[in-house]
Amino acid sequence: MSDRYIEFANSSVGHRLVSALGLPAPVHLERWMAGRTRPVDGALLIGGEGPLAKAAAGLLNRLTDSSYADQEGRFERPRWTAEHGPKLKAIVFDASDLVNTDQLIRLRDFFQPTLKALAPCPRVVVLGRPPETLADPFTASAQRSLEGFTRSLGREIRHGGGVQLLYVGEGAEDRLEGALRFFLSPKSVYISGQVVRLASNDGQVDDWTRPLAGRRALVTGASRGIGAAIAETLARDGAEVILLDVPQARESLDALAARLGGRSLCLDISTDEAPQDLVTALPEGIDIVVHNAGITRDKTLAKMSEAQWNAVIDVNLKAPQVLTQALLEHGTLRDGGRVVVVSSTSGIAGNFGQTNYAVSKAGLIGLVQAWELELAKRAITINAVAPGFIESHMTAAMPFTVREAGRRMNAMGQGGLPQDVAEAIAWLVQPTSGAVTGQVLRVCGQSLIGA
Repeated sequence: MSDRYIEFANSSVGHRLVSALGLPAPVHLERWMAGRTRPVDGALLIGGEGPLAKAAAGLLNRLTDSSYADQEGRFERPRWTAEHGPKLKAIVFDASDLVNTDQLIRLRDFFQPTLKALAPCPRVVVLGRPPETLADPFTASAQRSLEGFTRSLGREIRHGGGVQLLYVGEGAEDRLEGALRFFLSPKSVYISGQVVRLASNDGQVDDWTRPLAGRRALVTGASRGIGAAIAETLARDGAEVILLDVPQARESLDALAARLGGRSLCLDISTDEAPQDLVTALPEGIDIVVHNAGITRDKTLAKMSEAQWNAVIDVNLKAPQVLTQALLEHGTLRDGGRVVVVSSTSGIAGNFGQTNYAVSKAGLIGLVQAWELELAKRAITINAVAPGFIESHMTAAMPFTVREAGRRMNAMGQGGLPQDVAEAIAWLVQPTSGAVTGQVLRVCGQSLIGA
């Protein structure tokens, strides 16, 4: 569904009126397009004096054709200045060497000059060390401070920009490439204010144009909307896709599977027979499972029937639990596999009239956190994505005022697209993303609601 307010705000007349009235002025977000050769299309600035800067600097030629340093000749790069440098499309700052309160001023000193020299839709990544792994309490405090900084900067950066914090564990320095390729590119355009932890991992990507080549992926709820976008994106990245949806969606499911060179699987995941039926339908095994299928039955708790409650819990929460368990017990999900569940910001912050939905989505986050260590024994990762307001058939059915509020109540002043959720999932299931597990990645434009 088109967002007419964005079109108006970016017109010549609308821009003047919006500015005069102090209304939100969302920009058209830049998204990944086929044919790009570099994650960053523009100038990248690298700064900071910590050890992670050196690791990131070794990747610069693979990230962009134009890179600069904060000091002349550092990493054999020219110095960037606000007076003479080009507009910045991406920034990487290593804050991992900040060990006390006095050193935090470096954040201000480095970033302040850059804020007036940003290209449209800039991407910023701050690098640090996981505070929970640091013995010195003052150092841990300084590193934890980075979360407040990056989340606040994400709300100030404007221009359709995003800011993330990557906590890089000891020995995980070689995992930076996959994360920087994602978070510095338009693939992460609707993600901001997020904190991601990278751990050591052996996964490698041979061809970054097809990072999922040779992998088989199952996507539930795949006939339309976010599920279809996930299937399309995984197929684009080289995966063989198996699309699952209810029998009523057979026609659209078959058409999409044919277009993507995959196969369709019609199955009601809420039935008692579904786990065994799914295992039987996948004799060759899979490497990736994305639990996207979900429904809503919105009512206030005072008016919600038992059937409405149970329907949502059965599809959204119970099905991912029992289906994943069956895939694991039968060895259908192979070692080194990837599990991603589609949660929601409603499961983090709650939402009026959605107690059943919020319960189911919060339960998925609990499942991710509870299964993390057990699945790690088989080198399987499990993560959640939590979309905010995404333009889809579900949000199109909302009342106008509720829909407009959902679109504007985030740092980017607009709703996301199904592609934005799909890109996040495609990154989480890559081989190098074995460095990320047990985590929740919000795809919400840095919503004003929730953590």
